[in-house]
Amino acid sequence: MARKKRTTSRLLSLETLQAISTMVAEKRSVGAVLDSIVGLLVDELDLALARIWLAKPGDICTVCPLREECSDRTRCLHLVASAHQQRNADSGDEWHRRDGFYRRLPLGVRRIGRIGKSGESLHLSDTVDDQEWLARNDWLRNEGVRSFVGHPLVFDDENLGALAVFSHAALNDQAFIWLRAFADHAAVAIANARAFEEIEELKQRIELENAYLRDAVASEGSFGDVVGQSPQINTVLEQTQLVAPTDAAVLLLGESGTGKELIAREVHRLSKRNDGALIRVNCAAIPRELYESEFFGHKKGAFSGAISDRAGRFEAADNGTLLLDEVGEIPLDLQSKLLRVLQEGTFERVGEERARHADVRIIAATNRNLEAEVHAGNFRQDLYFRLNVFPINIPPLRERTDDIPVLADHLLGVICRKLNRPVPRLTEANVNALQSYDWPGNVRELQNVLERAVIVERGKTLAFDLPMTTRTIEAAVDPVRATDPSALRIMTERELRQLERENLLVALKRTDWKLYGPDGTAALLGVNPTTLASRLKKFGLHRRPKS
Repeated sequence: MARKKRTTSRLLSLETLQAISTMVAEKRSVGAVLDSIVGLLVDELDLALARIWLAKPGDICTVCPLREECSDRTRCLHLVASAHQQRNADSGDEWHRRDGFYRRLPLGVRRIGRIGKSGESLHLSDTVDDQEWLARNDWLRNEGVRSFVGHPLVFDDENLGALAVFSHAALNDQAFIWLRAFADHAAVAIANARAFEEIEELKQRIELENAYLRDAVASEGSFGDVVGQSPQINTVLEQTQLVAPTDAAVLLLGESGTGKELIAREVHRLSKRNDGALIRVNCAAIPRELYESEFFGHKKGAFSGAISDRAGRFEAADNGTLLLDEVGEIPLDLQSKLLRVLQEGTFERVGEERARHADVRIIAATNRNLEAEVHAGNFRQDLYFRLNVFPINIPPLRERTDDIPVLADHLLGVICRKLNRPVPRLTEANVNALQSYDWPGNVRELQNVLERAVIVERGKTLAFDLPMTTRTIEAAVDPVRATDPSALRIMTERELRQLERENLLVALKRTDWKLYGPDGTAALLGVNPTTLASRLKKFGLHRRPKS
């Protein structure tokens, strides 16, 4: 976009360049510094064009107009800032557009490329005397360009790129020297802005990481360490130890509450990334419109509510591990964007064009059958294959009842420390009650039941308020048959109520109708005294006076 022509033009002077340097130094972002340098030069001086190229990795090598002249396609000069003051409309816009023919320049090729590679300056005081220095001399004539100065942008012995100035007025040797000093100041401003941005990004990442880690610490005490000695849990631990030292993607499969996050933490702890962060994202809890922002971050002003730059989960997990919990909940149309990041390792924040890189190990967890979801068209097959490198099936609690006593004892210790209560003793009746229940909520439900019992208990024993199930009743009537699900007979609701009543009567007779206390009926059944009272009322049971 052409700038308005000044009614009076200020000649290039040391004082003017010093004033521009001061204004540039006030900027903190790299983009603002670059735009200020070229914009202020054009506004304050009689310039046709001011441009900055910075050395960066090659990115458009296959379509670059100058690819035939480029021998090394690993790095080149990127046009990152351009400002102009156009005098002749017939000159076209190719010379000031950032996406034009010279948006990339090979190092060592053409005049600017040589400045970027060699670090040597170039001064043409009068272009009329040198018609071969520029590829398109018609633009020089149309715009009345008299002089050109090109300086390297050097900071700490590193050549960051090149500053090019095209002037309507003739620039003498003194102006050339002043511009060299200005280029040095500009290089410092660019380096400082980069440092500010890196510090700000690091600050954001640490803040984000701390927030995630606080959540992790809050949930750390939920299950504690991996507890159990059953063959099923030993198989899971063996698989965990096998895959942890690698960088392979892990897919954790299992019902809700089985401890998938705990196994993910164990994989991370045993990996070579354990110095980095384990960042968890609950894919089921993210609003659809915020998925990209949560995963990749966003730039200030990218959308309504984006009041500041924000790093995403991938940045927070750089050099660490990212746990995609409930990965099956990611909307189908957003799965392709996640797949691209997993394949290429690069992403852009929402509202930002800059490509970022994150070295992240992926652990995904789900209670869904992803293979069935693929066949149903709800989950991308290529993403499934990317995640399903090393699947680990975590068994439900009802399939490893041998672990319940030691697991319950461990969880009681965690719960009582949190509640500042003495740890009660688990009785045989307690263990029988816990092992007889189906645990549809698995370890999470076990933790909740134990915590509720600790809160309401008044003596030294616990009473569990567990729903009566077919398996619970069968365990009381015939423990052997209860361990074999195939031997169970489907009961009607009436039969279940009758069995529950008979079971209650057996317990009452065994305790000689002593309802409460360590050796009472409530303790034997593993229920609260209030629950026992309501069941006695429900079945109309009361002790008859002895004759």
